[in-house]
Amino acid sequence: MCIETRRQNVLWCAMTGLRTVVSVILIAVTTLEIGSASEIGSARSEQTTRPTIANITYTPTDPERSRGHLLDLYLPAAATKPVPVVIFTGGSGWKGDNDKAGAGEVAAQLNPAGLAVAGVSIRSSAQTTFPGQLYDIKAAIRWLRANAAKYNLDPNRIGYMGGSSGAWAAVLAAVTGDRPELEGKLSAVGVSSAVQAVVAFSPTTDFLSMDGAHYYSATWPIGRLLGCAPNTCPEKARAASPAHYVTGKEPPIMIFHGELDQKVTHNQSELLYEALKEACDEAVFISLPKAGHGPSNAFLTSNGGCDDPFGLDCGLQGDQCCPVHSDLEDRD
Repeated sequence: MCIETRRQNVLWCAMTGLRTVVSVILIAVTTLEIGSASEIGSARSEQTTRPTIANITYTPTDPERSRGHLLDLYLPAAATKPVPVVIFTGGSGWKGDNDKAGAGEVAAQLNPAGLAVAGVSIRSSAQTTFPGQLYDIKAAIRWLRANAAKYNLDPNRIGYMGGSSGAWAAVLAAVTGDRPELEGKLSAVGVSSAVQAVVAFSPTTDFLSMDGAHYYSATWPIGRLLGCAPNTCPEKARAASPAHYVTGKEPPIMIFHGELDQKVTHNQSELLYEALKEACDEAVFISLPKAGHGPSNAFLTSNGGCDDPFGLDCGLQGDQCCPVHSDLEDRD
């Protein structure tokens, strides 16, 4: 049975409702000092870091010359003990195979906090259809855990952060950890693929419940990922939908979604959160009324004309400046 507590502000939820790695991720990301969408390009170049080790092949490249099986490691300086690692996969609508590219921005914030970052790419929908991308995700997690001692990583503290299709990857990793039928055989077979925390920005979570007819076209990104129009292959669409896997044994998940998102409809995060809530999982859903579809850093820090975009002084500026904060629920 779930016991509902009370509505909390964003930082209180992050600090008390989720495990340490999630709160550190949230705090680090929200400190990105980007003022408006017009400034994103210049701000990004100033707030990034280079990988400690670049282009590690976490499983043999397939197809040849694909970048979808590569990862970059960003390691904190002078760590004296194994450190938590946060996987980052950016978004491309499954059209790109270099979604590790944005990890330098994340590492610039998390490395000083003592966390390692692994920028992980997965194959594009042109290179493989589902479940190929899921097998890539699992292989990368297993590779990191299997090689944790070599790179001074803590194999018991692996988080996953992603945006858009990268958020889909992160949530899918959270809800399918260590399921033998979903592991694939790409790398470090037999090693755990579980993650301990997830932060997802605008995830797609139920391919049969998108809010708009165009999402069901075979030529739309979801159709290309599946290799079919979702409503013509409902079993495959469900198999690729993270919300359908929730059992109540998931790690803590924090979800962000902009209500003005025109690429991934807001109901996708609502559906995931409701499934997690029903299962009594630890979850926080933060809905921002004036936000669109990222990028994640601008999504969090550009206030869209509201002096308090996170609603920490909610009610003082009027409801239009107040994001919707989820109920934080505890396990009985």
